[in-house]
Amino acid sequence: MQPLTVSELTFSIKKQLETQFREVRVQGEITNFKEQTSGHLYFTLKDAEAQISSVLFRGNAQSLSRLPKNGDQVIVQGEVSVYAPRGNYQLIIRQLQFAGVGELLLRLHALKSKLEKLGWFDASKKKPLPPTPKTIGVITSPTGAVIQDILNILNRRHANFHLILNPVKVQGEGSAQEIAKAIDDFNKYKLADVLIVGRGGGSLEDLFAFNEEIVAEAIFRSQIPIISAVGHETDFSISDFVADLRAPTPSAAAELVMKASEERLAALQAFQKRMDQIILHTLKISFQKIELIKKHPLFASPYALLESNAQRLDDYAREIDTAMMHLLHKKTLSVTALHRQYHAINPKLRITYLKEKLSQISSHLKSIDPKNLLKKGYSMLFRENSPSVIVSSTELHPNDSIRIVLHDGQVKAKVYEI
Repeated sequence: MQPLTVSELTFSIKKQLETQFREVRVQGEITNFKEQTSGHLYFTLKDAEAQISSVLFRGNAQSLSRLPKNGDQVIVQGEVSVYAPRGNYQLIIRQLQFAGVGELLLRLHALKSKLEKLGWFDASKKKPLPPTPKTIGVITSPTGAVIQDILNILNRRHANFHLILNPVKVQGEGSAQEIAKAIDDFNKYKLADVLIVGRGGGSLEDLFAFNEEIVAEAIFRSQIPIISAVGHETDFSISDFVADLRAPTPSAAAELVMKASEERLAALQAFQKRMDQIILHTLKISFQKIELIKKHPLFASPYALLESNAQRLDDYAREIDTAMMHLLHKKTLSVTALHRQYHAINPKLRITYLKEKLSQISSHLKSIDPKNLLKKGYSMLFRENSPSVIVSSTELHPNDSIRIVLHDGQVKAKVYEI
């Protein structure tokens, strides 16, 4: 038998392997991970009994949400190849998915399918945004960039607005529960006219609090319209589908909140401008008519006019003046009504009302302060080393040490008889 060269044998093996294993899907643990300056990633994929060399070239690695590391459980898809210079076979990886992410995707798709069947995504269930929101509620992290982006947009485009931030964790354990409770609290106490719920961008794991059923349920039962602003423009979450409106970014959510108010104000301003134009045009036409009448040939001989038509001319003048004054008065009332309507939606009135209400509450709290009662001759009993107030004689026993607090100090005493 004619002997084969090493190259011939290697390329024969390469042809057989690459033909038979053109597309494979493998799960394993990453070890010996190395990132080259070229951007290519080299590592070994192993399980308890075997291992295989693997390479993820830069073009495919650019789609990763993060770099893998030793110990990561991953699911890869690619083809088997033989690297002839070293005579070993390897996996050429085209797609890499972290095993945990795969489970999250399965959970996400299952929940999405469930809620879609329940009708939670239906357009008919979406609530419209209020045209002139007086109070904007925001549910997000107090330290992230989201709240700053929202404030920057509102401060730049709107002089008067009232915003309430309910700070929550937006990722990690317990974050979904905090978000859901914040939505419920806003509704329970009717604190806002519209809510913005969201966070900045991140991986699927980072955003997953907004893919939890508890958050979706809180959004669905909210009586306050909700704008979902989770991640970047390309990120979609369950919250986006359930919410009344989805914003591609938190900044866009701030713009959407005030869009209706801006449009209404612009319409009022345009109407006022149109009324001014109509009034000026009517005055101009009327004065032109007067000038034409004055230049008519019949007025060439003042004597004839004075004799036969002087009174009629006066009547015409009075009628024109009356009609003009009536029209001017009517248009003025319309403009005045528009000004009143504009001032009626001014949030400053709401702020003044809230300040007065806060002052009343403060006065009430001062009136029921226990220290003020002590000045009227009352006292309070405490156990010697306890901050709890003794409210009944059944709590005391002979020889108990107690403190008696008066308005100007306290004294120690002992119980001799009950």
